[in-house]
Amino acid sequence: MKVGVFDSGLGGLTVLKSILEIFRNAEIFYIADTAYAPYGEKTVEQILNRCDNITRHLLENHKIEALIVACNTATSAAIKYLREKFPFLIVIGTEPGIKPAILNTKTSNVGILATPATLKGEKYQFLVNELSNIKKVELYEQACIGLVDQIEKGEIDSPKTFDMLENWLKPMKKNSVDTIVLGCTHYPLVEEIIRKIMGEDIVLIQTGNAIANRLLSLSKDKGHKNMGKLTIHICHTGPINIDMIEKIIENKNIEIRKCEIWVRTF
Repeated sequence: MKVGVFDSGLGGLTVLKSILEIFRNAEIFYIADTAYAPYGEKTVEQILNRCDNITRHLLENHKIEALIVACNTATSAAIKYLREKFPFLIVIGTEPGIKPAILNTKTSNVGILATPATLKGEKYQFLVNELSNIKKVELYEQACIGLVDQIEKGEIDSPKTFDMLENWLKPMKKNSVDTIVLGCTHYPLVEEIIRKIMGEDIVLIQTGNAIANRLLSLSKDKGHKNMGKLTIHICHTGPINIDMIEKIIENKNIEIRKCEIWVRTF
C-alpha cells in the first residue's frame, strides 16, 4: 500500500513514528511543507488550497491509496473537503483528543494547547460543544503562537522555548489542570519541557497511536496484508532540520529530499 502523510513541517513525524511502529508492507511518502509553514497562522482558504495541492501531488507522483493529514490545523480546515473531493482515498485526519481528556481529568480542569487556527476552527468548536454533555469541565485554551517555529528551528531546549511554555502553562498549573491536550502534532516534541513545568503527574493527550491504529484497520478492510517491507520517503518543500528528522524517527534507513508542490487554485 502507498500512503501519503503531510504536515507543515516536523510535527507530523510524531504521527509517522506511531505508524512505523505497527504498519508494514507499505511505501510511505511524507511531505514536510516547510515552505508554507506554519499553517496555524494562515487563513482557512490558504490552508484548504495547500492541502488540495499536496494531495494532488501525492496522487499524481506516487499513486497513494491512503492520506494522513498529520496536522490538526489542516484537518480542521480541509478534512471534509478532502474526503468529498477524493472519495476513493482512505483519508484520516488529526483531531485534538478532547474526549479522552474529559474522561481522564480528576480535577475537571483541562488544558488545550493548539494553534490559533485550530482553536478558531469549526471542527474544534463542534467537538467542544458535542462533548460538553459528557462531563462538566473547565477548558483552559492557549493559542501557542511561535511554538511551531521554535520546534522547526530545533530550539526545543532553548530558554526562549521554555519561557514561552512557562508563561502559557502557569495559569493552568494555578487552576489545577491535570490533563493537557496537545492540539498540534508538533507539541509532543516539547513534552519533556511541559512535564518540567507542570510536574510528572500531568497527563498529556496526543493522537499519533490512534491515527496509526485507524490506518491499519481501514487498510485491512481494503485487503491490506500487514507483513513485509516498509519504505519511507521524506520530502520537504523548504528548509528543514535534518538532525531533528533523525532524532524523531530514529531510523537511518530513510530517503530525505527536497520537492516542489505545483501551486493550483480552485
